[in-house]
Amino acid sequence: MQELYDKSLPGITERQENYAREVCEQLADVADFDFPRAARNRDDIEEIMGDFNHKGLDGVMIVMLTYGPAMRTVRALQKNNLPILLANIQPEPEVTTDWDMADLTYNQGIHGAQDMANAIMRTSGDHFEVISADWKSDEFKNYVGDWAKAAQTAAALKRMRIASIGKMHGMGDTLTDEAAFTRIIGPEVNREYMGEIYRSMETVTDEEIDERIMIERNRFDVDDDMPEKNLRYAVKMYLGFKKFLEENNYQGFSAHFDTFKGDGRFEQINMLAASNLMAEGYGYAAEGDTNTASMVAAGHVLEDDAHFTEMYAMDFKRESMLMSHMGEGNWKIARKDKPIRLANRVLGIGDLENPPTTVFMAEPGPATMVSLVHLVGEEFRLVVSYGQILDTEEYPTIEMPYFHFKPASGLRECNDGWLKSGGTHHQVLHLGDQRQKWKMLCNILGIEYREV
Repeated sequence: MQELYDKSLPGITERQENYAREVCEQLADVADFDFPRAARNRDDIEEIMGDFNHKGLDGVMIVMLTYGPAMRTVRALQKNNLPILLANIQPEPEVTTDWDMADLTYNQGIHGAQDMANAIMRTSGDHFEVISADWKSDEFKNYVGDWAKAAQTAAALKRMRIASIGKMHGMGDTLTDEAAFTRIIGPEVNREYMGEIYRSMETVTDEEIDERIMIERNRFDVDDDMPEKNLRYAVKMYLGFKKFLEENNYQGFSAHFDTFKGDGRFEQINMLAASNLMAEGYGYAAEGDTNTASMVAAGHVLEDDAHFTEMYAMDFKRESMLMSHMGEGNWKIARKDKPIRLANRVLGIGDLENPPTTVFMAEPGPATMVSLVHLVGEEFRLVVSYGQILDTEEYPTIEMPYFHFKPASGLRECNDGWLKSGGTHHQVLHLGDQRQKWKMLCNILGIEYREV
């Protein structure tokens, strides 16, 4: 707002500050807000915006409490590094016949928002969000909640560390310029060694393994023919990976299956470890794909329970794709009406002993699938498909997480668009319609969002 109106309407600043606090209270269940006071002049604006940036907040929501000349915001905008949401709202949702000049002044934020949006666009570009709505509506609350999650995720990406352990030879769509990846997307990617995992596993005690096995047996339907030594080793590997990630402050990892045999000291590959760690909020992708591992980690912040998967086969009768991978999956997306099996699974890939593997189908209903594409230089694209997880029969011979995903755009349209857009063969999947949050995140990061 501005000081001009205090002369004609004494007490307007306090009145509008109370309104702003009511807005914060209305949104308290979707975001935490820091509102010190109304910004009434250039000094206020620059001080408050500077403070927000130094506090390590995730974003700034601007509300016009009255009209305020936007040129006063230019220096603050130039120094701002936080995502911006311009909320075009006003205290009253309806113009009534009893309004007087005071009511018009209290509710005149719309033309201030126009001046403000123009200043943001001309100073910082168009990577900001806007919402015009009744501030007491669910529409407004949901939009702000989605934006807050996107801003939180962008901040988390900048702090994120991802471990890379091995890389599949010749796999091109997961390759990236890691320096450009850090500059634009955010995570720091580090090459790590299998020896670090082995040493972490060696610190795991029998008591820790015993305690964890009880958890696994209570959580999963463990195959009757599961060798105890295989289960113990899988649990030891999970605990070793977890210790490694915690001690080195990693939020995700990608380990290529050939590195386990290549090291020579491992008995299995990391099926159970990857599944459990994803369920605990860590990012994961197979075969050295740190791009997708980062997106799974980001997905956990954006919305609970991101899942790593890939398109295995097309089903033209159902207009769907069978989704699966080698055996890794976030079992928190599993169907609620069926038990999750821990299978004594024969797996030739990796050429080691049978790795205990979670087997489940995903909960039917709406779902969102995304893939990060590194185009060239500092250009990135997020390819997105929205659709339904189908309620289908079980496949008794598929001993890994699986489900049918039916894209809303159609099987051919989705796949043609995915291929033409360079969508990778590894994906992140969320239950529900999460498109708006992913789109907002792309806008904050300054990358292309493309829905197919």
